[in-house]
Amino acid sequence: MKKNQTTSKALVTLAVLACFCSASFNALAGMAAADADRLGKDLTPMGSEKAGNSNGSIPVWDGGIAKAPAGFDAKAGYLDPFANEKPLFTVTGANMQQYKDKLAPGQMEMLKRFPDYKINVYPSHRTTAYPQNVYDSIKTEATKIELAEGGNGIKNVTHSTVPFPAPKSGIEVIWNHLLRYRGGSIQRFSTEFPVQANGAFTPVTRSETLVLAQAMTNPEPNRLLYFMGSITGPSSVAGESLLVIDPMDQVKESRQAWVYNPGQRRVLRAPDISYDSPGTGADGLRTTDDYDGYNGSPDRYDWKLIGKKEMFISYNNYKLTSKNVKYVDIIRPGHTNQEMVRYEPHRVWVVEATLKNGMRHIYAKRTFYIDEDSWQIAHADAYDGRGELWRVHELAAVQYYDAPAPWFACETIYDLQARRYLVTGLSNQEKPIKFGANIQASYFTADNLRRISN
Repeated sequence: MKKNQTTSKALVTLAVLACFCSASFNALAGMAAADADRLGKDLTPMGSEKAGNSNGSIPVWDGGIAKAPAGFDAKAGYLDPFANEKPLFTVTGANMQQYKDKLAPGQMEMLKRFPDYKINVYPSHRTTAYPQNVYDSIKTEATKIELAEGGNGIKNVTHSTVPFPAPKSGIEVIWNHLLRYRGGSIQRFSTEFPVQANGAFTPVTRSETLVLAQAMTNPEPNRLLYFMGSITGPSSVAGESLLVIDPMDQVKESRQAWVYNPGQRRVLRAPDISYDSPGTGADGLRTTDDYDGYNGSPDRYDWKLIGKKEMFISYNNYKLTSKNVKYVDIIRPGHTNQEMVRYEPHRVWVVEATLKNGMRHIYAKRTFYIDEDSWQIAHADAYDGRGELWRVHELAAVQYYDAPAPWFACETIYDLQARRYLVTGLSNQEKPIKFGANIQASYFTADNLRRISN
């Protein structure tokens, strides 16, 4: 009876939040000064609840992991601060109903479909941490930042990486995800695996450079981020490259993109590299806007803030970054090796995106679950035009303490209809990921795209 009462209270809380957020969508003003003053007090500097939950399964945020341990060497991989921990319990298809209030529909579907699929739940550690200057910028700019017309952009941002620390609408939560701190710049060499139903795969290797405009000394006006990536193998697709420049206020201008075609040896403008165009090198298993959980313009969806809930999400996945782990240890027929994936209870914001009338996208509805501390998407369920669950997107979070910044060990997208899946971003057998390099806007040009592709 007590459990039912607790569940009822949680549902009421979500319903009240949803009504409040829906009513507040048209309010474009920045955070109230009184709320901004709470940052660093009862709220963390990022805007999450500093307190833990009532039963202690989610701890108090105490600053996270803000520096690398003694002797850290990126070439040797990230040391796991929780390597000696064992799972508290395991969720399977047999017992998932006991935990359904802390699972997403996509997680439950995976547990139903695969008898050997499981979710190992470990103790929760709120490891997210940023540099102090990032915290300072969030607080300084919180009262000034506004949504652009229709929510399709933000205004008055200089350095803040959490424009809406106390979000009142789904679109504000999504902008926190789009702008979140990722070490300023990221240079990554990684391998992705489009996995067939029988477990067969052909690895695709790539190099990527991602820089947030706030990290540059001379960004162009109205810039959110710059991205350049190249496929380096196999030989059949090696040399395909992509350059993307995203604006901050997408009412003023839209995404700019170029591709390099190695067959033609030409750089071409690519206005279609956005939304649901197929992701490069992904064998049709992800859309362009699936990358990084979600990216690009939010203008094709109506964004509804459902509320906040506790959930088992993939977190502190240092094992998935280990240089001692081989890719064959991770990739399995049907799904990844779930012994390698760590889950923890955390609070998440739940945002539902519904395709607007007259707009086109292969996903008619998407539900995003966003970690309250990092503002990263932790999990997403995508539905087709018939309302059927289509793809299950899971993002294995890691606090990269040398940055310090959270990001992902990898992303996994399960296509329930094709019975295939995609793992992207694994770097166990690659050069170490680099954060914080001084890369300026002049690097992200069509001429440079051609140079790095040859």
